[in-house]
Amino acid sequence: MSAATEDSRPSNRVGYVAIAVLMAASIGVQVVRDRGWAPFVPPDPTLWLQSGRAAEKVFLGYRHLVADVYWMRAVVYYGGKRQRASAQQQSRTPATANFEQLYPLLDLVTSLDPHFLVAYRFGAIFLAEPYPAGPGRPDLAVQLLERGIERDNGRWEYFEDIGFVYYWWIKDYQKAAEWFKRAGEQPGAPAWLEPLAATTLAQGGDRQSSRLLWTQLLTSDVEWLRNSAQLRLRQMDAMDQIDELNRRIQEFEAREKKRPTDWRHVGLGSAPLDPTGTPYQVNPKTGLVDLGPGSILFPLPR
Repeated sequence: MSAATEDSRPSNRVGYVAIAVLMAASIGVQVVRDRGWAPFVPPDPTLWLQSGRAAEKVFLGYRHLVADVYWMRAVVYYGGKRQRASAQQQSRTPATANFEQLYPLLDLVTSLDPHFLVAYRFGAIFLAEPYPAGPGRPDLAVQLLERGIERDNGRWEYFEDIGFVYYWWIKDYQKAAEWFKRAGEQPGAPAWLEPLAATTLAQGGDRQSSRLLWTQLLTSDVEWLRNSAQLRLRQMDAMDQIDELNRRIQEFEAREKKRPTDWRHVGLGSAPLDPTGTPYQVNPKTGLVDLGPGSILFPLPR
């Protein structure tokens, strides 16, 4: 009876052999590494997979999870490049930021998850930002949003965002108005979109109409978009202030035939501050006012 019981028990020999083999292999790998072998490191490890179709095969049913991971990678990648460019600008060294992996990352994310609203909308803003704050590729921003329209049943937000790209970065107000009009025709679109198309056609390019556009986004249910709108509105406040300061400087120069050397010469008791509390500075070459070093409002739209 006891012999039969012993024979029916599972043998641990295979497990012991496997453990021994793994230990020997690990020792061998360590020996090789100690002799100077180094693992392969790709030249740019940001993007390991460059095809959504390939990623689908690799990750099988985990596409949405992987899309989230690569979206976070895209945000970190963009933020790191932008921070580096800002530091170079403050130190007055030539900008060397390179955003070449940004679009492939966004393409991969939206291929893995075709309905990733945030990736389309924020990704378009990242792409459209002018250099050195971004890659300066509004054409790719439009391309990304058009893909969102194809894949996500024509959401009105994508139409609106394309209108913003044409208005704010491409400066094509006719196209911007067309996209705002199309956005207003989509199901669920807010009532203010169609009148916005008419305003864009009538006043496209002036600061007041730009304020109107960004003010609409202050009511967005997405915090990042609200913050972006607040930044743009503060930039326009700074542009108004700079215009007024330059007007005072030019009046002083015309009257006194020289440049002012003190803010008191233009009726101010101290250095004026931009909307973030950073003092403005005067460009010694042009004699005109600009943002001070370190201002988060840099670069101002032109």
